[in-house]
Amino acid sequence: MPQTQPPPSVLEKHIAVVKIACIVTAVILTGAAFWALRRILEPFVLALFLLIMVDGMARAMVARIPRFPAKAAVPVAFLLIVALFGLTIWLTADNASDFASHSADYTQRINAQLELGARSLGLQVTPTLTDLLHRLNPGRFAGVIAGRLSRFAEAAVFVMIYLAFLAASRQGVARKAAELFRTDEEKAESSRVFERIRKGVESYVWVQTVVGVVITGASAAIMAATGLSHIPFWCLIIFLANYIPAIGAAVGVLLPAAFGLVEFDGYWRAGILIVGLEATHFAVSHVLQPRMQGRSLNLDPIVVLLALAFWGALWGVVGAFLSTPLTVMAMAVMAEFKGARPLAILLSSDGKPYADMESESAPRRPKRRRTRAT
Repeated sequence: MPQTQPPPSVLEKHIAVVKIACIVTAVILTGAAFWALRRILEPFVLALFLLIMVDGMARAMVARIPRFPAKAAVPVAFLLIVALFGLTIWLTADNASDFASHSADYTQRINAQLELGARSLGLQVTPTLTDLLHRLNPGRFAGVIAGRLSRFAEAAVFVMIYLAFLAASRQGVARKAAELFRTDEEKAESSRVFERIRKGVESYVWVQTVVGVVITGASAAIMAATGLSHIPFWCLIIFLANYIPAIGAAVGVLLPAAFGLVEFDGYWRAGILIVGLEATHFAVSHVLQPRMQGRSLNLDPIVVLLALAFWGALWGVVGAFLSTPLTVMAMAVMAEFKGARPLAILLSSDGKPYADMESESAPRRPKRRRTRAT
C-alpha cells in the first residue's frame, strides 16, 4: 500500500519544532564554549569593548573640540583609557594599604557595634570580630583571593596587549571587509550591522557614563558633608559599579554607607549617609537614566536581568560589566537573519529591534500617476 504523506501544515509544525530545538541546542553549546574559552575570550572581548569606547571618544573629541587634530584623537583617547586603568590600580593599592594600617581601629569599632547589637537583642554572649573571623576560617579563602588577584593582573595585561594590537589593525578592517564581501548588498548589510552595534554600545556607554558622573558627584558631596574618609576611592567604586546594569549602582553606593557604620562614632551621620546615597541612586536611576536612555538600547528590562545573570555566571565580574553590550551585539546580528529574527524581537523592548528594518521589510507602494481632469 502506498504510504500517505502528512499534510503540509503538519510538516511545517514539525519543522518549526526542529528549528526551535536546534536553536536551544546551539545556545547551550555556545554558552559551554564561552565558559570553556573564558580565559581567552574575556580579555579579548573587553579589549574590543574598550576599542569601541576609544573610537567613540576620538570621534567625539574631533566633533566637539574646535581645531582638534583628527590624527591625534585615537592616541589621546587610548592614553585616557590607559590612564583610567592606572588610576584604578593606584587608588586600589593606596587605599588597601591605608585600610590595613587602620585595621585595629576598625576592629575595635566593629566589636563595639556587635556588642551594642547583642545587648539590644538580649544575647548573653557578645560575639567579636575575631571570633567571627575564626569561625569563618579566612585561611581557606586566602588562596582563592590570591588566585583571583593574580588572574585580574594577568587579564589586565592581556587586555592592554589586545587593545594595542586591535588599535593597530583597525586601519585594515575596511580593506578586509571589501575583500570578504563581494557584492554591494553584502557590504551594505555588514556595514549596517556594524553601525547598529557601534551606536548601541556607544549610546549605552554614554548614558552609563553620564549617569555615573552624576551619581558619583552627588555621592561625593554627601560623603564630604558627613565627614567620610577615602572619598576618591569610594567615588571610583561607585563610578565603576554603575556600568553593571540593574544592581551595580545600588551596590556601589551601599559600600561606603556600610563603611560609615564602622568609621563614625554615632548613628546619625551613618543614617544620613545611607539615606542620602540611596536617595541619590534612586532619583538618578529612575528619573534621569530612563529619559536619557529612551530607545537607544531598546532592550526588554527582563532581558537585561537575564543577560546579567547569564554572562555573570559565565565570565564573573567581566561578564556582568559586558552583559548589556554583548546582548546589544547579539540582537543586532540576529536581526539580520530570518531564522533568528524572532529571537531579536523577543530581546527588544517594543518588538521592533531596529526602526530601519521596518522600512527595509515594508513593501513599497507603487506610485500613482496623476491624471489631469478633462
